[in-house]
Amino acid sequence: MRLFVIVSLFLIYNLCEVNASVKSELSIITSNGSRHNFLVEVARTEEEKKIGLMFRKTLAKNAGMLFLYKREALRLMWMKNTFIPLDILFIDKKGVIKRVVKRTVPHSLATISSRQSVLAVLELRGGITSSLDIKKGDRIEHPAFK
Repeated sequence: MRLFVIVSLFLIYNLCEVNASVKSELSIITSNGSRHNFLVEVARTEEEKKIGLMFRKTLAKNAGMLFLYKREALRLMWMKNTFIPLDILFIDKKGVIKRVVKRTVPHSLATISSRQSVLAVLELRGGITSSLDIKKGDRIEHPAFK
């Protein structure tokens, strides 16, 4: 029993650390000129990228997580331990959305591929890209993109 309590406290502590990560404003500009603003957590460290949005029960409509990498490469994601459906956007170094995967399946171990080299991955609440008409070719405004 004592071990269970210790492990539980350790997990809670670590999840709180992830929730306290740096937040940043990000905008998506669609092909029709609409601007959609989000407040996203920025995952820069390997540990932050590893945990991502795992174990979250909710995600606000204007929230998400931006995974930033040092160089463009093929990126692979999955939904292990992720309780909510997400829309996953793969973004190149210029901030152009190269692929959108809508309403990913919670807890799935299926690999979700960028299918090409990208600099970043943006995870948003599942269904938001459909409701806001966000698609491949739209642009991200954020300091990480030139």
